[in-house]
Amino acid sequence: MLEIGQYHTMRIDRETEPGLFLSNEDGDDVLLPNKYVPESYKIWDELEVFVYLDHEERPVATTLKPFIELNSFGYLRCTTVAKMGAFLDWGLEKELFVPFAQQARPMKVGSWYIVYMYLDKQTNRLAATSKTMKYLSNDIVSVKKFDKVDILISHITDRGANAIVNGKYRGLIYKEDIFEDIRTGDTLQAWVKKVRPDGKIDLVLQEEGYRSIEPNAQYIYEELQANDGFLGLHDKSAPEDIQTQLGLSKKSFKKAIGHLYKDAKIIIKEDGIYLTE
Repeated sequence: MLEIGQYHTMRIDRETEPGLFLSNEDGDDVLLPNKYVPESYKIWDELEVFVYLDHEERPVATTLKPFIELNSFGYLRCTTVAKMGAFLDWGLEKELFVPFAQQARPMKVGSWYIVYMYLDKQTNRLAATSKTMKYLSNDIVSVKKFDKVDILISHITDRGANAIVNGKYRGLIYKEDIFEDIRTGDTLQAWVKKVRPDGKIDLVLQEEGYRSIEPNAQYIYEELQANDGFLGLHDKSAPEDIQTQLGLSKKSFKKAIGHLYKDAKIIIKEDGIYLTE
């Protein structure tokens, strides 16, 4: 079955006036309109395409990359509010519909929203909802401490940055663990700091402990190389100066330069650190 809202690898089956017809092993076919046809191709070549419904509610393929796909989260801008609901720009010609009943708060043109894209079973159409909490559950969490995860920042509060973890769970980066400018809608890589007994996930944006020393040391070493072998920072520098210049906490910075010093890569002086080479 040819699922809409997803990517498919399909073969070029035949040429027609409106475009190429693509087919899969199950015998399903779909039109790739002329505007998306590659400059050079051969019959039976394989193409990766995204399948959705066109303005006439017919399945159609595109080589464009949408900002969101079926059963996933995204950060999209509202372009239109109509009688039946709102429409979002998701990178394709036909915009993504959000019924009024699926809006956590009334959407406004020009504003951005964290949404989840689903398939409406009654209409067999793709739609989005900003009522995203029901699609996240921390009842059974498969990630553990030190795991690297993909996150989408959902909203910022006084406690820190709330995040969607691996498209499944809710997580939080505490304010004191944020050393860079992050905003709602940012997609980042993070590490699990702790999974609490109730399933809540604490996150950090840098590996903790000994795991972070080597990559941070390499980062500082490269910064030194790019700055003629000198950085005006040392172990007594203010945390704000270290964060502004390198985006690291003072603790991470001290561990990293300690690693470089032990390997005789740097000299630490009162005015900063120097490469030994």
